[in-house]
Amino acid sequence: MPVELSFCVVNTEQRGLLRYCLDSIARERATVDFESEVIVLDNASQDGSVEVASRHPVVNEVIALPQRQGKAANDSLLLERARGRYCLLLNEDSELEPGATVALHAALDADDRAGAAGAMLVRPDGAQQPSAWRFPSASTALFTALWLHKSMVVQSSGEAVKRVDWVQSAAMLVRRSAAEEIGYFDTDFFVYSDEVDFCKRLRDAGWHTLYVPDSRAVHHEQLQTGNVPSRRIVEFSRNRDRYMRKHHSWISAQAVRWLTAWTYAVRAAGALVIPGHNPKRYLKHVSSTLAPSRGEGLREGAEEFNRRLAPPMGPAGFDD
Repeated sequence: MPVELSFCVVNTEQRGLLRYCLDSIARERATVDFESEVIVLDNASQDGSVEVASRHPVVNEVIALPQRQGKAANDSLLLERARGRYCLLLNEDSELEPGATVALHAALDADDRAGAAGAMLVRPDGAQQPSAWRFPSASTALFTALWLHKSMVVQSSGEAVKRVDWVQSAAMLVRRSAAEEIGYFDTDFFVYSDEVDFCKRLRDAGWHTLYVPDSRAVHHEQLQTGNVPSRRIVEFSRNRDRYMRKHHSWISAQAVRWLTAWTYAVRAAGALVIPGHNPKRYLKHVSSTLAPSRGEGLREGAEEFNRRLAPPMGPAGFDD
């Protein structure tokens, strides 16, 4: 029987959260009336994640990478490997709530030109997180600088399925034929803005993206924004700038840099008097936004990790 839907999970050093994710997939898989498969791509984890995935009864295939690579490359690999007509891309820290898969599948199946659909993301306490937005531009940066982002930029509101610009890939159902048509994800985006670029290229090719509020997924966010390492800030900033330079003019990219830096500078000032906020984190956003080509990001961190994995070489080029 042809596979209708492939559950595609990317995991990096999070075996505990991976179990929650796979358990939720098992519950979902038991309720759907179509053929499905589960593929886990492990991003060179060293914490036993491969063993956890291999032993889990719901998993059909485990791709264990020998070296670490970026999210865009991992999602592209999964989309190419999957057999399903649709692929549900999941982070290891995403836990599907009952009915999430059916709701996403129904939304895409009812709209022939929908290339992707995103779930409503909620925190473990049930509070909704923003999960759909307008495409980045000088105008959206201005709205954010004026503190109008909740009404003018965030699009994950309402109770009905609707078209949006882009959705977060923590729980995103993709029509595999549409992804193949546009060449999957752009691996120049190591992580962050990869799904923004993906949805933009879907739009440019005549597809659109849906937000599906009846589909809910708990987003555990193993790396909370309250304690963001410097490399994540650098990576986030450089890929926002990469997106702007790819899809907009030089002037627009510069405008976004300065408007975004101003927004973080105001937050840094506020953090001096508001308890529980770290002004140094916001100031790091300011410097990385204004100079996105400087500093080391997650790509460099992965390269360092991979070098540590490589065996040492002797003086003649042979393994010691």
